[in-house]
Amino acid sequence: MGNNIEVLISEERLAARVKELGRQLSADYAGKDPLFVCVLKGACIFFADLIRAMTCSVQFDFIQAASYGNGTSSSGEVRIVKDTQASVVGRNVVLIEDIVDSGRTLARLSRLLYERGAKSVKICALLDKPSRRVEGGAEAEYVGFAIDDLFVVGYGLDFAERHRELPYVGVLSPEEARGEGNE
Repeated sequence: MGNNIEVLISEERLAARVKELGRQLSADYAGKDPLFVCVLKGACIFFADLIRAMTCSVQFDFIQAASYGNGTSSSGEVRIVKDTQASVVGRNVVLIEDIVDSGRTLARLSRLLYERGAKSVKICALLDKPSRRVEGGAEAEYVGFAIDDLFVVGYGLDFAERHRELPYVGVLSPEEARGEGNE
């Protein structure tokens, strides 16, 4: 597995950038009682590393939204699969996401959290594909890496639930995306 995947962002670069983001978020949210919400499943590895890099106290929760299914492009429809349990009323919420593509999912989640009474909602994404943003799509305030329009896997990101375990972010080959890669 992984034979048809080219390393885009190494394990070392990921670790260094996640530590920088942790320091920045710690400084910005010190004393503000933030609620960090991990967008499952793709952000789970990034989220775990990020909160361990934090120096301020954070409460966290999880939400799962779906817009891809098993394809390589967004369906445009966003469904909430698993909802948060913590109250967001009056809270400074930081959504932690693996990648901002069209921005539809994050725009919907942000609106939902504001409708539930969040004081503020900011987005922290490991990866950002600005060329893919659609009208009304959300923008991340905190970004690990901006990337071109590539289909990436690893460090929590998947293709049809595969490759999440890779310790780096890699580019999926066209052959792999068509299901012609090595099993």
